[in-house]
Amino acid sequence: MGKKTTNLSDSTVADTLPVIVPDQWDERLTNVSSASAEIAESFRVLRSRILHPGNDRPAPRTIMVTSALPKEGKSFVSANLGITLAQGVDQHSLLVDCDLRLPTLAGLFGVSRETGLVDYLQGDRGIVDLIQKTSVDKLSILPSGKPPSNPAELLGSARMHDLVDELAARYEDRFIIFDSPPSQVASESIVLSQVVDGVVLVVRHGRSGSAVVKKVIEEIGLEKIIGIIFNGHQRNILSSALLYKSDYSYGGYQREQQEE
Repeated sequence: MGKKTTNLSDSTVADTLPVIVPDQWDERLTNVSSASAEIAESFRVLRSRILHPGNDRPAPRTIMVTSALPKEGKSFVSANLGITLAQGVDQHSLLVDCDLRLPTLAGLFGVSRETGLVDYLQGDRGIVDLIQKTSVDKLSILPSGKPPSNPAELLGSARMHDLVDELAARYEDRFIIFDSPPSQVASESIVLSQVVDGVVLVVRHGRSGSAVVKKVIEEIGLEKIIGIIFNGHQRNILSSALLYKSDYSYGGYQREQQEE
């Protein structure tokens, strides 16, 4: 793929750039960046999994973040994953807000969503004109734009699928993170999952039951799943040992991580 990677492991990953916490950020991001080392470490572990997938597989560069149901924290995960990847030595990241019904990413970073993905999918604007810089070095964002009347049709369109390939080809030095709608209320997310390199599934403790999570994994395909993040999980000694050997948890974050 021609992309440089650093030799990092789960136990030695460390940020190389300071986290900038501007006043316009949503407090959910500022709390993590300035106060929660445990949550930040969870995202660094996920970054290491993405950069070094093992089995001689290339690192996934187009990554969809989704959940089964609303208000599980997927946009919060998307934002922090974008920040964490951008803090790597050789990595840049681009966040794409595909949740056209309830867009959140622009609000988290305090940028405008007056124009964005919707304008591109409707054929009104070119993609380069719609991408905005953020206050984090090497992190940019494509906001959703104003909510349209036909979000399912736009997100499930051939133009959206072509955009995934176009962004990957245009920005060879970037990881592109698509914050998609919850898969069980927006079926187009399952379709989108098939054209990205990998999927991060966010599961909020006490919200999506095991049957629902199993259904989502089956619909997406186990081979597509990069990792599962458990949000709001209160860890004990046993669960801590198990979670840190497999998936990811940021249960220490006490405030509700809900999508707007």
